[in-house]
Amino acid sequence: MTTLLAFLATLAILIVFHEFGHYLVARLAGVKVLRFSVGFGKVIASRTDRHETEWALSAIPLGGYVKMLDEREAPVAAEVLDQAFNRKSLGARAAIVAAGPLANFLLAILLFWGLFMAGTPILKPILGEPPAGSAAAQAGIRAGDTVLAVNGEPVESFQDLHWLVLRHAVGGAPMRLDTRDEHGHLAFRTLSLAEADANLEQSPLLVLGLQRFRPQLPAVLGELSGDGAAARAGLQAGDLVLEVDGQAIEHWEALVDRVRAAPGRPLALLIQRDGETQTYTVVPSEVASAGERIGRIGVAPRMDSERMAPYLGEARYGPFDALQRAAARTWELSVFSLEMLGRMIVGQVSLKNLSGPITIADYAGQSAQTGMASFVAFLALVSVSLGVLNLLPVPLLDGGHLLYYLAEFLTGRPVPERVQEIGQRIGIGILALLMFFAIFNDLQRLFLG
Repeated sequence: MTTLLAFLATLAILIVFHEFGHYLVARLAGVKVLRFSVGFGKVIASRTDRHETEWALSAIPLGGYVKMLDEREAPVAAEVLDQAFNRKSLGARAAIVAAGPLANFLLAILLFWGLFMAGTPILKPILGEPPAGSAAAQAGIRAGDTVLAVNGEPVESFQDLHWLVLRHAVGGAPMRLDTRDEHGHLAFRTLSLAEADANLEQSPLLVLGLQRFRPQLPAVLGELSGDGAAARAGLQAGDLVLEVDGQAIEHWEALVDRVRAAPGRPLALLIQRDGETQTYTVVPSEVASAGERIGRIGVAPRMDSERMAPYLGEARYGPFDALQRAAARTWELSVFSLEMLGRMIVGQVSLKNLSGPITIADYAGQSAQTGMASFVAFLALVSVSLGVLNLLPVPLLDGGHLLYYLAEFLTGRPVPERVQEIGQRIGIGILALLMFFAIFNDLQRLFLG
């Protein structure tokens, strides 16, 4: 239910903001708007305002539209010809079309701005011991190193590190990390990104061996998922796990390793609760992660605030600094999205990176369960993606219409209707193909991991 509600909220917010961009600029340009619809297909609820615009909710929620007065679609009375979309200047028509994607970019900026001003919890960019043979190990990274900069760009959090590494992984050029060890000594580490560039469908941090530092926590259960294997077996928050199948468990990571290695296989957990010990049998659920099947029992560690304090912080900025950072983040995400699309087209990046509605719904639910800040950040990310997608020069999309207007500007006459009809068919084919790959990837992630 949380996933469904979060998905519907995501769609509603993004669609309304996008279409309202079209609507607002159309009204400012003097165009009569006949219908503002959230969703496609049959209208299931509507009302008409004093401007004779019908505000509608339609049956299929995967999109929306703004229907304007236009002689190309239906006869227009002489007294309102000046309010028809097709009678407006080329600049006005282009502005109306571009306003939808631009509204998505504006929404992303506003959401990031609010996040940066409100303050978000961060993980400090402190690294754990990299796996032997990884790019990080070869570069000399050691447990406890703090990353200060990536290719000269400052790093304030582990989230910053993740984003910058992902961005620089596109292209595969070597990357320089400025680090400081636990004794305050500075160092410059150069990592080869060739392997990360070849495996962009995986986390580049995971591929490079850049792991966040995890202090050893006792194997004490914190929050339990209500439908998780641990809760079903009778475990409770505060339980201390002493043994798994007779082997001593000294810290939380050891418990995680044992559970991950036993998907679908019963485990005997010796638990200490209120000074007494008891054995519980838990069967870890089998889930997909990074292309493999692992076990999970639906528990989180009990966090020791004093132990975790050195590794946690908060990112909070003033209004002007936050606005600058929000605009920069939106621009960076837009450019990165275009780079990834370009590399998919030429075959340098796998089409497995395309995601459809199932994956978006899943991420919406996960982010909503994590907290409001995570959901807002997810919403901003999807808003940027929607803005970039709609600006692509593909017929049927806003970018396709803008391409026609560019041709009209260069030739001095509108693109012939026959050419537009052919373009529309091509656009339908391209979008259908993209949707096929996206949904196919969704189903693979859902059933095959």
